[in-house]
Amino acid sequence: MIKSINQWCFRGDTPLEQVMAIASDAGFGAVELNLYEPGGIGLTMDTTAAEAEKIGKLARDNGLQLRSLSTGLLWQSPLSSADPAVRERGRRVVTKQLELAELLGMDTVLVVPGAVNPDTSYDQCYERSHHEVQLLSDEAEKRKTRIGIENVWNKFLLSPLEMARYIDDVGSPYVGAYFDVGNVLLYGYPEQWIRILGDRIFKIHVKDFLTGVGNGHGFVSLLAGDVNWKAVREALQEINYTDTVTAELGIYAANPHQLVYDTSRHLDIIFGGEAR
Repeated sequence: MIKSINQWCFRGDTPLEQVMAIASDAGFGAVELNLYEPGGIGLTMDTTAAEAEKIGKLARDNGLQLRSLSTGLLWQSPLSSADPAVRERGRRVVTKQLELAELLGMDTVLVVPGAVNPDTSYDQCYERSHHEVQLLSDEAEKRKTRIGIENVWNKFLLSPLEMARYIDDVGSPYVGAYFDVGNVLLYGYPEQWIRILGDRIFKIHVKDFLTGVGNGHGFVSLLAGDVNWKAVREALQEINYTDTVTAELGIYAANPHQLVYDTSRHLDIIFGGEAR
């Protein structure tokens, strides 16, 4: 497996040059960048092909792979919205992700498909977002870049059986799961999800979580929570997963860059030296 770290593990004002240099020095093999609004650091909705190529070269110069692209923009423009204009903005976000991923040789983009809330019922979220993902699967196939549906705290896709069905019903080899180990701990066991989703899993996010806290304050650094990492490692081995394991963690209040070095060592411990 390839050790990877998300750009969100650095302060938001950290230049990409520093992100890449620190990640490389800490022993990571890949960095997961994020798509931002114009003006953000790194890849944005107005990044040109030439600008993206410079970012790709920066990664290569630091010995790092760019294998996936995340974004938080879909929380503001969910594919499950009742407003067609909002859904259209969401499609533009994913389309830009796919465009940049293709340019940079990334094989997967992370997509949060929608959210259940007082204004969007569970069945509406399913139907609307599923329709949008089906539309986007054509763009993904055209660009030979995959869409990874992530399990997040959006009150949606709350079981591995349902997530498997959601993916299978799209009917495209370019749509699968971006599985987050820590996000599922409040209502399930990540090792069970991994075995059920199997080869539908395109990428893995890792964070740890204290179930006794039970809210967002329960997310903690790797090895500090209740994830059964031995069981997770064994499940990943059973499905023959060998791709990136990307840390997505909160930043230390003091000496924030130390998080990157600590996380690299934690991943070495979790995967018994297999992640590199």
